[in-house]
Amino acid sequence: MLIRRATFFSGCFAFVVVALGAWTRLADAGLGCPDWPGCYGFTTLPINPEEIDLANSRFPDSPYELAKAIPEVVHRYFAATLGLFILSIATVVKLDSSYKPNIKTLSMVLLIWVLVQGAFGYLTVSLKLWPQIVSLHLLFGFITTTMLWLLYFKFVDQDANLTDKWRFSTKLRSLISFASVLVFLQIFLGAWTSANYAAFSCTDFPFCQGKIFPKMDFFGGFNFFQDIGPNYLGGQIDLESRTAIHFTHRIGALIVTLFLSFLAWKIYKDNYKRVSLILMGLLLVQILLGVSNIIFQLPLLIAVA
Repeated sequence: MLIRRATFFSGCFAFVVVALGAWTRLADAGLGCPDWPGCYGFTTLPINPEEIDLANSRFPDSPYELAKAIPEVVHRYFAATLGLFILSIATVVKLDSSYKPNIKTLSMVLLIWVLVQGAFGYLTVSLKLWPQIVSLHLLFGFITTTMLWLLYFKFVDQDANLTDKWRFSTKLRSLISFASVLVFLQIFLGAWTSANYAAFSCTDFPFCQGKIFPKMDFFGGFNFFQDIGPNYLGGQIDLESRTAIHFTHRIGALIVTLFLSFLAWKIYKDNYKRVSLILMGLLLVQILLGVSNIIFQLPLLIAVA
């Protein structure tokens, strides 16, 4: 079915958009274009000397840098394209009476959600990378991707006329739900770490600054009422606050690893061996990527992954 294939493609495309967002942050290009939705008042990029001079005259406090404008513009246009894909899917589902109510509801929620995500993209720029907005923008990107894949699997189930494909026990379903909450909390901690530029506060592993418990300021690190107005590119909080954020992210990673390992074991015992092995494989890859980010000092390719 065409709509199912379009949703599959959109789900894959959403991963690309999330990766481009990570590239934008890691390249310190979040304010590569100080306005929105354009870039220095242009639809795409200022290229020739006259356009660059005009761009600098429009935003004298934000000198134009092509290397930073490129990631930002590419991310914006890919995100806008994803929005058009989701709009098309939601429109087709809305107009076709053959789709089940849960599919219609999810497609409309997804459309509204991506519009909200676009608004957060604007706020990210207009509020100069305010960490609260940046963190939610990243988290919402993952939620958008998750909903797209959920919609895809609902299409698959309807096409195959499946009503109860995953016959997990009630207890196992509860464990999966709790694991999902833990994972999204950990994603938010990762986003908060990135938004506050706390990745380099601990450059060794498994210790932090050569200690098991370095000096930390949790109140400063998790102050969710930072002032609106300052430019947060590079971060505004001190080292002790950043260390608290990074340390908490590590503890969160440990908790998630232990719980997902337990969940994989429970799934395996329920005779869903392939699902269990896939879960453990993905978990192992994520652990290796996280440790590599610290050991190799946040190389761009690994950090984006």
